[in-house]
Formats: sequence, C-alpha cells, structure tokens
Amino acid sequence: MLPIVDKPLIQYAVEEAIAAGATKLVFVTGATKRAIADHFDADPELERALQVAGKEKLLQSIQGIVPKGVACIYIRQGEPLGLGHAVLCAKPAIGDEPFFVHLADDLIAGDPPCLRQMADEHDRHGGSVIATEHVPKSDTSSYGIVAVDEDDNNRIHQMVEKPAPEDAPSDLAVVGRYLLNPRVFDKLETIERGAGGEIQLTDAIAELLPEEAVYAYSFSGTRYDCGSKLGYLEACVDFGLNHPETGEAFRKHLKGMDL
Repeated sequence: MLPIVDKPLIQYAVEEAIAAGATKLVFVTGATKRAIADHFDADPELERALQVAGKEKLLQSIQGIVPKGVACIYIRQGEPLGLGHAVLCAKPAIGDEPFFVHLADDLIAGDPPCLRQMADEHDRHGGSVIATEHVPKSDTSSYGIVAVDEDDNNRIHQMVEKPAPEDAPSDLAVVGRYLLNPRVFDKLETIERGAGGEIQLTDAIAELLPEEAVYAYSFSGTRYDCGSKLGYLEACVDFGLNHPETGEAFRKHLKGMDL
C-alpha cells in the first residue's frame, strides 16, 4: 500500500495485470492486510457524494480503480511459508490455465507494461516465462539466479534460490514477474521447504525444468525495488517527474535545490 506519487504500489500492479489481459485478480494476503481489500472495494456512498458535489474527475478516478468485468478474489495465507506457498494458496481460484505472478514491490515502468510483454512472449512459444535482469555478482544471494541456453530463446536449464556469489550459475536474476503454466502447482505440492525454511517458488520451477520449457525474459523497462529504501525513493522521484500534474513543478523544485 506504499504510495508512489498518488497511487499505492498494489494499484500499479493491478493496472499492469489488466493491461496484459487479466480479468481475474487473486490477492494472497496475510491476516493484517485488510487495507488491500478495502482499497479495491466499491464505496457507493462516497461515489454519490462526489457525484452530487460535481467532482467528476475524482469520481472517475475512484470508479476506475477496478474496471467493470474484472473480478477481485482474496485468499488468506494462513502462515508466511514463502512465495511458493502463497502461489499454491491461489490454486483453487486459478484452476488449469496459465497465470501471472506479480510481486508488487518490484515496480517496473515499461511501454508496453512488463506483463504485456511477457504475455506476448508466451504467445510465441507457449512455455512459462520469467522476467530476469542482470545484477551485480555480489547481490546474487538476494535473488533466484538462472542459467540459460542463449541458442534456444534463453530457455532456462538451471535455477538456484539465493546462491552465494561463488555458487551462482550466472548474474541473471529473477525479478517479480512470472507467467507460469499450471503444472507448477504439482511441484509446489510435493517439494520440501527450501531457503529460509520456506516453500520456494524457485525450487518448484527448478523441478519443472527437465519436463517442460521455461524461458528467461529480459524485459524492456526500468525496475524499481520498492522493498528497499533507495529503490522506493528512486521510484517516487522518477514517477513524480513523469507525472502530468506534478512533473514540471517538481523538476523546477529539484533544480532549485542546493545538492
């Protein structure tokens, strides 16, 4: 729910998913995350008040939070057992079809949006698609790291969760976007707990590699790690500069600062 200029990160995630064609949004949350559901709930009383007051622009912004035809489903993750467990919790709502996994604290500014790029890539070959980018070798212990066959559309042949730099198979890191075929659920149901005592999505995908194609995708765009203080500040500044209402004045403010 951290805001970037005038929208929370989760709203950017929803807009990116809808731009990629998603019509069913599944939020896997903990017991203390009521604010997420509240944000996407309709508020007829507020909408009527804005309509009576003639505040059409505000009314449209509220009504556009979730467009018509898009369903929101909320699933509780009973205990924090890792990303893989969170994805597995969503299985009843997803069924037997390809699905996105979107980690909202990885904000990606891209045109077209990152998930749309990945959907187009999936259409080309039908395999699962994972967003990746190169990271400093010293940072590999913070990511899932993959090794790919560049002669086969960057098909992944090895995937390791948070390896030490000396053990990392490359510097190509998995970031917070996945387009997965539903067979990954079979692996999530049987794998043992991995790094940190959690059920790791990376481990499940690694077990899937010998059985079906999974591709690394180098997206076009800029990623902001909003789970870190610096990444969050960078996102606020860049989005503020590019915002149609604040950009010009904000740029003047920054130029006038004694940095």
